[in-house]
Amino acid sequence: MIETTSAVAPEQACPIAPVVDIVFSRWTTPILWTLHEYGRQRFGELERRITTITPKVLTQRLRQLERDGLVVRTHHPEIPPRVEYEITELGRSLAPLFATLAEWSVNLAEVDRARLDYDARQQAHNRRS
Repeated sequence: MIETTSAVAPEQACPIAPVVDIVFSRWTTPILWTLHEYGRQRFGELERRITTITPKVLTQRLRQLERDGLVVRTHHPEIPPRVEYEITELGRSLAPLFATLAEWSVNLAEVDRARLDYDARQQAHNRRS
């Protein structure tokens, strides 16, 4: 009997894959973390707190987060105009996930050691080849 396999959608093969795509895409985590930690922020405040992000990328990520329902944008029609960003309840629901990841970060030193060990073994192997 021949066994056939059919293509499986990534979200069925790994149900957390879509969550990872949303939450851990580049710059999403620092933006959400900042809004969660410091509350409502103006664009310039976010830019100052996340120093390595460009204004263009910050704008793109904020729009995507707003589209995903994780951030709300409030435009105040005053002179000069004021726009503020705030994490939504849906965004806040990620706090336990972020807390767990922060707890896991104590393992980063072990990851660094493992990388150094691996690199040393690779160098030794390359010298013998």
